[in-house]
Amino acid sequence: MSLQTILPGRLGFGTAPLGNMFRAIPDDEARATVEAAWDHGIRFFDTAPFYGAGLAETRLGEVLAGKPRDSYVLSSKVGRVILDEHETATPDFGEKGGLFEHGNPNKVVHEWTAEATERSIEDSLKRLGTDRLDIVWVHDIAQDFHGDAWLSKFEEARTGAFRVLSRLREEGVIKAWGLGVNKTEPIELALTLDEPQPDGFLLAGRYTLLDHEHALGRLLPLAQEQRVDMIVGGPYSSGVLAGGSNFEYQQAPPEIIERVGKLKALADGHGVSIKAAALQFSLAHPAAAAVIPGATRPSRIAEDTAALNEPVPAAFWTDLRAADLVSPAAPLPDNA
Repeated sequence: MSLQTILPGRLGFGTAPLGNMFRAIPDDEARATVEAAWDHGIRFFDTAPFYGAGLAETRLGEVLAGKPRDSYVLSSKVGRVILDEHETATPDFGEKGGLFEHGNPNKVVHEWTAEATERSIEDSLKRLGTDRLDIVWVHDIAQDFHGDAWLSKFEEARTGAFRVLSRLREEGVIKAWGLGVNKTEPIELALTLDEPQPDGFLLAGRYTLLDHEHALGRLLPLAQEQRVDMIVGGPYSSGVLAGGSNFEYQQAPPEIIERVGKLKALADGHGVSIKAAALQFSLAHPAAAAVIPGATRPSRIAEDTAALNEPVPAAFWTDLRAADLVSPAAPLPDNA
């Protein structure tokens, strides 16, 4: 099923920050942020067990419990099972290091087998306090977490999670499934398999103003050919495009800071907010069904909704291309 027929709008809410990503967020601040998303008309919410070892799912579920279940679309992920026991060693999150060091202390097991997939979904439903998920993503079977071993994790998911989710889709338990990753290669591989295909994919950080050329090379033409939709995660490249200092979940290097400076100067010259440029660029690709920035403050939600609807002059996109700040192959908004 096409994701565009499932999703209620082009702007969703990514809940990774609610898992205390980078910093400890007070419960009332997290709740107010989700409420703000709802009040601004957002009806697509994406979460995962990995985000703070269940913390983001619990926080999201507490707010959505008071909303009619048929009025919103909910996605979560499989690949991590959260145990009751607490972690005593430093978790190995690959390149992501201490991403959720302020989250719950529970031990996280990385597993994509059929049994783990079914348990993960069951546990997510309990944390979220709901009876169903609309979309399920197979989470992080990629190089950034597993290095050269990522292909073995992919194979575990292919014979486990992929088949469970295909069956649940056929039975009508879920509406769609796909991959939720930070790299393009696992999605490319999944789209070449001669077995049930994913309906779409959640690609984080790989289709932004700062990083999009690789995705344009092979993945997105393949997705368009197979009519598979993309959800754009991390449209602000971990925050550096929205006034933050992180890129790829770490301190942004000097060359990225310099590029952001050029983008911002060009945007300022046209009276355009950098957030509007970032969101509207990511959504301009025909495969993009929605974009899901994350937030931990209610004011950020207002900024995101305003940025999505902000008028951006065609001259801005023309100058962006002329300044070689986007790939020549990147589609630009219709007004360019």
